[in-house]
Amino acid sequence: MEKVISTAAGKMDKTVQAYRDEAATMRTGRASAALLAGVKVDYYGTPTPLMDIAAVAAPEPRLLVVKPYDQSAVQAINKAIQAANLGFNPAADGALIRISVPPLSEDRRKELVKMLKKKAEDGKIALRNIRRDAIAEIQKLKKDGTVPEDMAKKGEKRVQDTVDRNCGVIDDITAKKEKEIMEV
Repeated sequence: MEKVISTAAGKMDKTVQAYRDEAATMRTGRASAALLAGVKVDYYGTPTPLMDIAAVAAPEPRLLVVKPYDQSAVQAINKAIQAANLGFNPAADGALIRISVPPLSEDRRKELVKMLKKKAEDGKIALRNIRRDAIAEIQKLKKDGTVPEDMAKKGEKRVQDTVDRNCGVIDDITAKKEKEIMEV
């Protein structure tokens, strides 16, 4: 039974981390290197993550600077950022690429919050599915006689407590990100 609970807890932690990563890539009013995390660059014929071939910095709240490790990749990086449809207009400046991050409109902020909440709900659904599978596994162990009924109940409670804790973490991440998005 301990194995079932620890496996479920591990899956839940991965689900929360995936949501945390997804929330980090969502655009807010200020520049962040995470905004370019999903950009793939055609680097010598191979789709390569931008973060692997360039350093990305945010020296100002509305500016991103991309400095490629290989100067010959500047044009490929510029094209990849434009093709990613992030709403940015990169400008190659010699060995650097400067990206001005435009401010978000009120409607766009509300739309982003709605998308964030949907992703949060998807994360919670994934947690509940993991809970369902773990409890079904515990019930199976109880039915087989491997685990006594009182231990099965305690195991189910531990799984539920883990779900509640992880849902709380998702809610905290969502509240912080919503505050960031709505900040002008």
